[in-house]
Amino acid sequence: MSELKADLELTRGAFRLEVALRIPERGVTALFGPSGSGKTLILRCLAGLERAERAEVVVSGEVWQDAKSKFVPPHLRRVGYVIQEALLFPHLSVEQNLSFGFRRAQKRKQLIALDAAIEQLGLVPLLGRFPATLSGGERQRVAIARALVVSPSLLLMDEPLAALDAAAKDAILPHLERLHRTLEIPIVYVSHSIDEVARLADGVVWLDAGRIRATGTAASLLGRLDFGQVLGEQALSFIEASVTKHDDSYELTELDSAWGPLWTHRLAARPAERVRLRVHARDVSLSLNENTKTSVLNSLAASVSCADRSGGEMLVRLSRPGGDEVLLARITSKSYDELGLREGTRVWARIKAVSVR
Repeated sequence: MSELKADLELTRGAFRLEVALRIPERGVTALFGPSGSGKTLILRCLAGLERAERAEVVVSGEVWQDAKSKFVPPHLRRVGYVIQEALLFPHLSVEQNLSFGFRRAQKRKQLIALDAAIEQLGLVPLLGRFPATLSGGERQRVAIARALVVSPSLLLMDEPLAALDAAAKDAILPHLERLHRTLEIPIVYVSHSIDEVARLADGVVWLDAGRIRATGTAASLLGRLDFGQVLGEQALSFIEASVTKHDDSYELTELDSAWGPLWTHRLAARPAERVRLRVHARDVSLSLNENTKTSVLNSLAASVSCADRSGGEMLVRLSRPGGDEVLLARITSKSYDELGLREGTRVWARIKAVSVR
C-alpha cells in the first residue's frame, strides 16, 4: 500500500523536531501529544509554510521536498488546511466562499463535487448568509467544505474543533465521521481531545518534545498502559461493534461485538451498522464472579494481561480470551490487591450502559 512519507528535521530556537512519518494514503492519522511537542509544526512543514533544513516529503508519489533542494511552494501543493479559526472571506457569502475554492481546482480531478460537499456538511440552509452571521460551528463547517472543494491530495486539520463549545463539536463530529468513510486521501488530524482521536482516528502518532514516542493503530495506542497513564483520568479504549436492535421502551441499543453483546443508550444508527464505542477506564469495574446481581448491564469476560500502579490506583490492561482486543480499567490499588489480581487472572469487566459512548 502506498503511503505519505515525511522525514523532517528542523530547529526553531531551543526546539528541535526530528520525525519520520509514514501515513497511509487513506484514513485519519492523529498527531497527539502535549503542547509544544511539534504537532502544528509538522502540519506547517507538510503544507510548505515552514521549510525544514533537512526533509523529504512525498505525497501520492509526488515529491514536495527532498534533500536535493527541491521545495514545492505552498500554493502549488494540493493541500486542504483547516485550523481553529475558519478564516472565511467576510465580504463573500457562504456560497461564494465555496465557489472561490472550487474554481481554483476546476482543472484537477475532483475529490468531491461542490454539491456533495455542501450536502455532506449540511450547508444548504447557509448558502446565502455571510460569515459574520454564522455561529462558530457553522463557520467551521464552511471552512472544512472549502478545504475539500479545492480537491486536495492531503487534508490537514489543526485542532479544528478546539474553539467550539460541546454542542457545536457534537454537531460537527458526525460530518467528520462521514467524510472519514468517503474520502480517499490521507487526513492528518491534530487534537488535544483524546475523545476526538478515539472517535475519528485510524492511526495515532504519539509525539513528545519533537520526537515520535510511539505509532500504531488507534486501538493499539489507546490500549497501552504508558499512554493511558499519560492520559490520566481521560484514559480510554474502544470497542468495534455493530447494531443488533433497539429497545425503544428503555431507550437502549443492543450491539454485537467481539466481546459479546453490549447495551448502550439509544443510538441513531440502523441495524447492522458498524459503530465505534468509547469506554473510559474509570467507568470499568472488575469482578471475579459473573453472576453478581447488579444494575450494570454489560459484563465482559476478560483476563488481566498487565497492570501499572500509580499512587493509590491501578491501571489494568484486560485482554479478551482468544482475541486481540484490549480494554483498560482504572481501579484502586486496594481493590486490585483484595481481589488478588495478577497477570492471567480471569475477571468480568462491568460497564454501565450509560458509560458507553
